[in-house]
Order: sequence, then structure tokens, then C-alpha cells
Amino acid sequence: MKAIAKLAVIGCTLMISHIVKASDNVVLVTLDGVRWQEVFNGADQKLLANPDFVKQPEQLKQQFWRDDKHARQAQLMPFISNTIAQHGVLIGDRENGSTMSVSNPWYFSYPGYSEILTGSVDEAINSNDKTPNPNKTILERLDQRANYKNKTALFGSWDVFPFIVNTKRSDVYVNAGFMPIEADLFADAPLLNALQQEIPSPWHNVRLDSFTYRFAKAYMLAKKPKLLVISLGETDDFAHDGHYDHYLQSAKQSDAFIKDLWQTIQTTPGYKNNTTLIITTDHGRGSNANDWQHHSSKQAMAKSEQGRKAFPEGIIGSEHIWLAAIGPDIKPQGLLKTTTELKQAQVAATILTVLGENPKQLNPAMADAIDEILK
Repeated sequence: MKAIAKLAVIGCTLMISHIVKASDNVVLVTLDGVRWQEVFNGADQKLLANPDFVKQPEQLKQQFWRDDKHARQAQLMPFISNTIAQHGVLIGDRENGSTMSVSNPWYFSYPGYSEILTGSVDEAINSNDKTPNPNKTILERLDQRANYKNKTALFGSWDVFPFIVNTKRSDVYVNAGFMPIEADLFADAPLLNALQQEIPSPWHNVRLDSFTYRFAKAYMLAKKPKLLVISLGETDDFAHDGHYDHYLQSAKQSDAFIKDLWQTIQTTPGYKNNTTLIITTDHGRGSNANDWQHHSSKQAMAKSEQGRKAFPEGIIGSEHIWLAAIGPDIKPQGLLKTTTELKQAQVAATILTVLGENPKQLNPAMADAIDEILK
């Protein structure tokens, strides 16, 4: 009987070890409006030397152009194209059988971030207006549980995030736009707060990503959140402004932030070997010189006479997105060849599954996790 009981205990232990995920923490990084084309192919030749979008073409070409696609890719985003490609998973290289797109019908930021963070599509979210989100994000749903209380947080460069997370309703910590960080959180907080006010941003509603990243990293080390979202925004705004040079430089700096973040995770007790890192974007962009600055669906463009005339079919391809992931729960398979189109709405359930939570218990309407990337 003792032998049978012992076997039963072993069996239960094996079952539990199979069910419980390795990661106690997830960090989600979003890079606003970064195209899959650059992530997988590096700098775009038809834009790189275009004087309409680049001030010093020869200098930019020296920095980012390489004849070999993989060398070009690594020149722009070396951490994603080397480390994550070797030790994690990539999705979204449409030229090589890997596809992912948004589910919402609009193809711009608020609907995209809501889809990422809620795991579902609300078609009524059809603008970037500062309207409180009626839908609960996974940050809020987890924060309502005792073991996640005050353990979810979001840092964003765009000042609309307090509305996307609906901080009036939720207790989720959000620092976005030009909000200062708590002065006693880390030694350099007062200095960074002062610099954020002193260094002008090119935009009235988006701060420079360096402040977003530095604040988020300090908060992670001080507060140890279980789910941390870091949303960088410069890339989208530089693209809208038609500055392809700045767009590339910001994408490269974003990759450097992600490398530093992963190194920090892997050297911090409680996070080391216990944290999954996921990177994605809220929407794509056009593919050509006349539309790469823009993104919106035909349905969205129909709301504006100017948009309808300029792009009667919308910005074709701006629904196409990408994802990268690395961590103890991620299969190290490099580029995932997809059999069906994966969707942005699946990101939320993927995060919850990694954390060992049942997505359908939190929200039955949530899209399924991307099981193909999970161990």
C-alpha cells in the first residue's frame, strides 16, 4: 500500500509540474507602429535613400544598409534578430510563411492596445480619443486577485494609456505621457523628472521613450510586478512625421532597451529564469513610399473625406503585425511557420497562460492563447 501511495504522490506531482507554468512574471513590450518589414528585413531600400524622408541618405545608408537581408536585419535590431531568433520565437515574417494580424477593424492605436490588453475586440472603440475603456484589461483583472494586488503596472510614452487601462475604474498603476515618477523610487528619479520637463519632446502627447524605459526599469526593480507592460511610442510618431531616419534610429534604440531589459531580468533575483518577455506592436503601416507613414483600414478611412479620397481602400497591409518572445515557457524555435493567421487578440491569453492562469475564467470572451509558441 505504501508503494502504491508513493506512486500516487509521484503521479500527482508530475501532473502538477506539467500544469504549473515556469514563469511567475511576464514583461510585455510594445513598439508602436513598427512594421514587420523592418523587423525581418531591416532598412527598406525604397525609403532609405528617399530625400522626402531622409535628411542624410548616405550617412543613413552606411549605418543601416547591408546587401544581405539577415545582416541588414541584425544591423537594425540585433537583439531581436539574433538572441530572440536563437533562443525564443518570432512571428510575422509574411514573406516566409509566418503571419499575424490585428482582429479589430480599425488598424490604429487605441483599438490595437485594447485588443492586446483585453484579449477581445470591441468595435465601438473606433478612435484614439481619451475615452475610458469600458473593457477590463488583464492588468485590471489580475489586480483584482489577492496574489496580484499591486503587482501589475503599465508604463507608456503615449498619454492615452490611463484611458485604455481606465485608471478611474481600475487600481492599476499607470505612468504615461509626461507623468513624473515617484521621487523616492530610485536615486535618479528627481533628475529624470527634471530632464523630462526640460528636454522638449517633438510631440504634445508622447514623451521620449528613454524616460518611459528608465522609469519602467526602476519600477520593476523596486516594486517587482508580476505583469509589467512597457509601451514605447517614438517609432509611430516619427513615421507619421515622415522621418524614416529617426524611425530607424528609434527602432534600433528600442531594441537596445529590450536587450538591457532582458539582461536586467536575467541578473535580478526573482526574475532570473522566471520571467517571459513578449514584444509586439499595436498595428502595421503601409508598404510603399506614398503610404508607409500611415495606417488605417478602409472602414476607418471612410470616416474622413480626405482619407477616403487619398486612400479609398485604406492603408493596405497596416493590419499586419509581428511578435517576438523569449523565456522559460517559450519554445526556442526561431521563426514560427504558421498554419493559420494568428491574431493580436491572442496575446492576452498567451500572457495569462504563461502566468499559470486560466484565460477563460478571467474572461470567457477572450481569444485563445498562441499555444504554438508555448512549451
